[in-house]
Amino acid sequence: MSKEGNTFDLEDRLIDFAVRIIRIAESLPKTKVGNHIAGQIIRSGTSPAPNYGEAQGAESRSDFIHKMKLCLKELRETRVWLLMIVRANLIKPASKLEPLIDEDNQLISIFVKSIDTARRKSKKTS
Repeated sequence: MSKEGNTFDLEDRLIDFAVRIIRIAESLPKTKVGNHIAGQIIRSGTSPAPNYGEAQGAESRSDFIHKMKLCLKELRETRVWLLMIVRANLIKPASKLEPLIDEDNQLISIFVKSIDTARRKSKKTS
């Protein structure tokens, strides 16, 4: 598969992830806590997709790394919100969230590796 094909696969995964986050947020209880977590997880869980789009148009390798780190930061924050939802038992059964948490972990791993690769390439060209 071409590099561009991989780019769109990751972009699609991030968009699908964002849609799943939106659905989770909509299913949270309409309480003070549920509303707070819904707002927070919507912000963190939907931002990696457009941030990744910005990374694809980065003006330099350091700009690319910076934007990829933003994606990673938001994915990690989203993971914490998902774990809070599980521990607070806000969505039942909590096992419904396991595939989403797994996807989040996979995306985190992809971004960690991509950032590491970009940093190594940056050091080679300096």
